[in-house]
Amino acid sequence: MSISTLVIAASESSGEPTLSPYAVGGIALGILLALLVVLIMFGAGREHS
Repeated sequence: MSISTLVIAASESSGEPTLSPYAVGGIALGILLALLVVLIMFGAGREHS
């Protein structure tokens, strides 16, 4: 299957996105906040230099 076939197939599919942009943003925000919490927890036990 060539790239042009995939591009044509993707351009022909129209309609609502399967996943809401707000859901994608919420998931990304949740991941970033979880990483921030882990970073703060890891840094809390370290001595300051």
